[in-house]
Amino acid sequence: MTIHPREFRSTALHGATPDIALDGLFDRSAGQPATLFSAGSEIYAQGEKAGDLYLIEFGAVRVYRLLADGRRQISSFHLAGEVFGFEAGGTHHFFAEAIGATGIRVIRAGQGAARSHELLPLVLQGLVKAQEHLLVLGRQHAAERVAAFLLDMASRQGDLEEFDLPMSRGDVADYLGLTIETVSRVFSRMKDKGIVRLPSLRRVRILKWDTLRAMSE
Repeated sequence: MTIHPREFRSTALHGATPDIALDGLFDRSAGQPATLFSAGSEIYAQGEKAGDLYLIEFGAVRVYRLLADGRRQISSFHLAGEVFGFEAGGTHHFFAEAIGATGIRVIRAGQGAARSHELLPLVLQGLVKAQEHLLVLGRQHAAERVAAFLLDMASRQGDLEEFDLPMSRGDVADYLGLTIETVSRVFSRMKDKGIVRLPSLRRVRILKWDTLRAMSE
């Protein structure tokens, strides 16, 4: 199913990626339709040919690998307005999957080469995010990891006090290297201490920013 990207441009979450680069990608490929992926649909698989990039019009994507013992390790989440699919080499080293209903516009390999000056800031930002994720995983306490995760999600959605978490608790656990029971327990403790409010399983309101920042350091 395809939809016209201009209808959904307003849903892009500014602050996630450099606006100048995104504006160039939008404007130069305005005529290209976005493809709708349903929840759980595979966008690309590990081992498939790489080269294209993917711009999220709306929705969210998880990028992951399956470990030898069958466990899933999520390496990154991508939200509306973000670009993903950067790979070193000619094949994908990860799987990419839509978390919920997600609209994606493909930036073909040739187009990406012509726009290298626009894509470079996105590539560098992706490297920074990967490094930050490694720092989060290196923290000893589960509360520190969850606090850092919530601050990152808030930042990528415009530093809103209340924001959506498109991913499940299981996704968060696989991203932070924790069990789903541990993640749920940390959320409950944060709620009991008045640090956050949880209007629903997929929505968070931060009440004590300073406390959350102190926990993440």
